[in-house]
Amino acid sequence: MDVTKLRRGDRMGDPTRGFAVEIIRPGLSLGGGDSGLGAIGRIDRATVAPGHVIGMHPHRDDEILTYVRAGRMLHRDTVGNAEEITATRLMMMNAGHTFQHEECMLDHGPVEALQIFLRPRAADLGPKVQFHDFGEVLSRGKWRLIAGPKGAPLEVRAQAWVSDAHVAAGAALSLPPLPAPDAVRLLHVFGGDVEVGGLTLRAGETAYLTAEEGRVQARSDADLVLFATDPGAPFFRGGMFSGNVLAD
Repeated sequence: MDVTKLRRGDRMGDPTRGFAVEIIRPGLSLGGGDSGLGAIGRIDRATVAPGHVIGMHPHRDDEILTYVRAGRMLHRDTVGNAEEITATRLMMMNAGHTFQHEECMLDHGPVEALQIFLRPRAADLGPKVQFHDFGEVLSRGKWRLIAGPKGAPLEVRAQAWVSDAHVAAGAALSLPPLPAPDAVRLLHVFGGDVEVGGLTLRAGETAYLTAEEGRVQARSDADLVLFATDPGAPFFRGGMFSGNVLAD
């Protein structure tokens, strides 16, 4: 299996001041003049202290999956939602042409999360927000589809898919079938150590996978997030956060 480890992202903020984020732009490791990969714009890995507020701010032409692993937050937005987000209750913000939101971290320990910025198939779509309660924090020993263009709990308006799995130490998990014939994948290790295609990945690391088949071997208990996208499908690369930051 052809596996390429991506460079670590740019770090911003200070955890001692309540907010720290690592911004992963997969295209920076892959070349081609795009900071993203197909409909995957960027992945923010964040740690935010209880009580911290990320004030009201705009998004435009971003599809934003909030993937919480620990802590709780209160979400408010300009389409009328005031909802709690947890490690079982996730959120997709389909920002479209006009959207603003804020997040308040609740007093349940630090929030540890991925904020995943996906690219819509076109600009100026209508804004909407989706919530889904998955019931369980972890999907043990199998892949769980979280978001996709159809048939997923949370809809992405592009050819992009997000799944997760928990793999026990010493166990192996085969990659799921490709969701589209020309899809490629990113594997992010949220926690633990794994081996894939002869390459070791540790917590916080991400790899680019091109093979249709393969498996992940857990060297410790591991939490995995798997992204797939069809780079040849339509996507808009001018989103406020998900868009390409490299000059053409």
